[in-house]
Amino acid sequence: MRTVFTIILMSLLILSCADAQVKEYSLEVVAEYPHDTESYTQGLFFHEGQLYESTGLHGKSTFRMVDMQTGKALKRLDFDDKYFVEGSVMWKGNLYILTWETKMAFVYDAETLEYKSSWKYPREGWGITTDGKQLIASDGSAYLYFMNENFALDRKVRVTIEDRPIRFINELEYIDGKIWANVYTSDEIVIINPKDGRIQGIVDCRGLLPKELRTPTTDVLNGIAYNPADGKIYLTGKNWPKLYEVRLVEKK
Repeated sequence: MRTVFTIILMSLLILSCADAQVKEYSLEVVAEYPHDTESYTQGLFFHEGQLYESTGLHGKSTFRMVDMQTGKALKRLDFDDKYFVEGSVMWKGNLYILTWETKMAFVYDAETLEYKSSWKYPREGWGITTDGKQLIASDGSAYLYFMNENFALDRKVRVTIEDRPIRFINELEYIDGKIWANVYTSDEIVIINPKDGRIQGIVDCRGLLPKELRTPTTDVLNGIAYNPADGKIYLTGKNWPKLYEVRLVEKK
């Protein structure tokens, strides 16, 4: 885990670099739902109105079809102990799942969740999403990678604010033409222009999970899910007890 100093430094870096063209937001909690505290959240997304989640850690990595009302898995895939599962997304009838240091990617049938194939992935797997035309992935650096269904690289962009790179880009979600990204170890989400990697918005998520709900196993903010059916946005974190429906409030 990163040190407290690194967490504070990352937070201050993002907030202090914002110029007049970068919008800043706080959060309004609209609703809250239970979340499995055993879920070390890596990927979170909706597909056809259903919530899905991938979770990490060696020996605990899973992919789940989640019942929002209970936080429990309606269907679940478990992975071998050697794999540390990261981001996940569905696109073109397939479910794509990344792993971390083993640099493997798995493909499943999106409807049945039956295994289809394994791929040697060219970099560490972190977050992954899609704009409906390509896969978009992160690897913990300041770069986003745009790929086809066979993970072949089309292009990459560097995520910047005032031309300064922002590292630790993690879980991703594509929302209304922009890429939302968790910045690992910080309480900020950045909103990125996919054309040039410039950050156009910063979402201050500090205090989203109240102190009284935190335990020694509670980890960092991670997990952004957008439901295109109704335009609602949900956030959670690793081992958090809650999933939050949120609304952005622009800071003045």
